[in-house]
Amino acid sequence: MGSSTFTIRNRTLQIHIGDAPSTQKLFEPISYKEAMEFREKFFFPGFTSVFIGATGTATVKYKSNKTNPNVRVMGTDENYLYTSGDEIGMGRVFTADEVNQGSSVCIVGSEVVKDIFKNKEDPLGEVISIGPGKYRVVGVLKEKGSSMGFSGDRSCYIPLTNVRAQFSRPNMSFSINVMTKNQQQLDACIGEATGLFRTIRQDPAGAENTFEITKSDNVAKMLIENIKYVTLAATIIGLITLVGAAIGLMNIMLVSVTERTREIGIRKAIGATKRVIRNQFLVEAIVIGQFGGLLGIFLGIMIGNVISLLIGSAFIVPWEWIITGVILCFGVALASGIFPAQKAANLDPIESLRYE
Repeated sequence: MGSSTFTIRNRTLQIHIGDAPSTQKLFEPISYKEAMEFREKFFFPGFTSVFIGATGTATVKYKSNKTNPNVRVMGTDENYLYTSGDEIGMGRVFTADEVNQGSSVCIVGSEVVKDIFKNKEDPLGEVISIGPGKYRVVGVLKEKGSSMGFSGDRSCYIPLTNVRAQFSRPNMSFSINVMTKNQQQLDACIGEATGLFRTIRQDPAGAENTFEITKSDNVAKMLIENIKYVTLAATIIGLITLVGAAIGLMNIMLVSVTERTREIGIRKAIGATKRVIRNQFLVEAIVIGQFGGLLGIFLGIMIGNVISLLIGSAFIVPWEWIITGVILCFGVALASGIFPAQKAANLDPIESLRYE
């Protein structure tokens, strides 16, 4: 939705992750009259739109083709697309007259178009069935893809007043999107919107708001807050893996020292010093560690970018993590190689030459 957008609704945001308990505050529904009064009286620079969810289980039909009953239908005004982060890929948005008159027109998502129009290139002007009513297609949303199991491409937008007639239900609660011209104005805009809507809702002075204002980045903040536990767990697993790798590399180097005892004795007999022997085994340990690190970095980049390609993201080379990986592998190899290298350097040359 962008960092300069916020939403006014009658309930607090709720994201449930894992078994953590979650609570949600519910307030009195925001009526159509209250929402429209806010839109008419709110003059802060930007866009204001009113919308409502009609259903999330609609079936959309065109001739003999139909979708599964999982299409989300939203009632929106002419400004909704400017504030929601959606874009028109084909056609146009609603006009003010269409919204005021409750015209039977719709804007459909790209996945819905693929399901019901098959190979038809231009669905504009065609009449489709959405739930109990028939609507003429005036626009197609640009494809956005899915996130967290939800696809915005399986959506249909119809005029707000049409939803009140075709999908009416008791205690319908409308929501309001507000988008400022830039992020610097966001806090001032929220303050002005809060004051105006408290007046409209007749909230007493000193009492808490009977509505919730949610900034568009709140979801990201909540997810990041919950992801920190995943990050902590991954870090602990990574540290355990590093300790295991360090022990494994140390054992490899100790076996190497034992197998090459006679070679060490010969090198010492012809003049090699303790420092030369120690450095030789340290370099070997570091080379083994760096080969493993480079293989891990290569696999990490390949797997990461295959996933990136599948979800439509850009190709990424994480230079900071690559450098961190190289340094980490160097540290682990150095720590693992010191004891075997010191053991090799301290071997007695005479005893080593006798070793079988």
